[in-house]
Amino acid sequence: MEIPHQRLIYFQLTVETGSIRAAAARLDIAPSAVSRQIALLESAVEATLLERRRDGVCPTPEGELLLDYCHRRTRLDRHFSDALDAYQRLETGQITLRVGEGFVGDLIGHPLREFTESHRGIRLKIDTGSTREIIEAVVNDEADIGLMYHEQVHPHLRFWQSTRQPLVLLMAPQHPLAQQEQDPITLAALADHPLALWHPGHGVRELVDLAFREASQPLAVGIQTGSLEVLKHSARAGLCATLLPRFAAARELEEGSLVARDVVGKHFTQANAHMVTRVGRRMPRAGLQLLRHLQHWMRAFRCDGASPDT
Repeated sequence: MEIPHQRLIYFQLTVETGSIRAAAARLDIAPSAVSRQIALLESAVEATLLERRRDGVCPTPEGELLLDYCHRRTRLDRHFSDALDAYQRLETGQITLRVGEGFVGDLIGHPLREFTESHRGIRLKIDTGSTREIIEAVVNDEADIGLMYHEQVHPHLRFWQSTRQPLVLLMAPQHPLAQQEQDPITLAALADHPLALWHPGHGVRELVDLAFREASQPLAVGIQTGSLEVLKHSARAGLCATLLPRFAAARELEEGSLVARDVVGKHFTQANAHMVTRVGRRMPRAGLQLLRHLQHWMRAFRCDGASPDT
């Protein structure tokens, strides 16, 4: 049953004021208009809602039920209005991110800490995935924002930020290639040393395989993994060198447990970090605020790789 909201207001106000005439005066309309709307309401619910008495009107048992409904509806309307107002002030809501594992350290540190302190009612859901999984999650609206590496274009993605983040060779300071003065390092020189690499199919691994294949150089794979930490630990321990963008090992580079060297090759030097959403998706205000915040604060989206406050 659909009951026009205005008729409920006339009914509720009539009960609260005790008479049709008083309700009409409060609404600044003719008493006959109030009577007509209440009559239509009684016809719709097929029940008498008001009992006329010498001193005014009072609700019948059916009217009491409808009055309770009016009160509950008013509370629901007020709750929705308050929730919507809080959401629009960026006080509540959830933002879902799907990110490449290499972005996690850059993301979780200062950028998200400052954002969550300023927007304590916002809940964040963060999952990692491969480039293909990130694209799928964003396109299917399973994630509001995606952070990914290497992919250049996609018909269903809006690229909010794309920043050149070359793939570099990361290794322990005592690694033989770290001692060489040659910079950048050629693929021929790199072919003589085992590498810790992502599993085939990973975006970074596709770059590496393509570069070595086009250069007709052998690729010496020492360790294959789906874990960023395994890659970095293998490099720090001197087992293998690895190939990653600098932002993925920013802490290790700062503390000196890893060193970085550029590598010859357009596929390495022209790789990008991307911040994406789905084309046509209407982002919540909190999501737009987070996009701008991450663009400003994340190393991955700064060409020099530094934090804005350094």
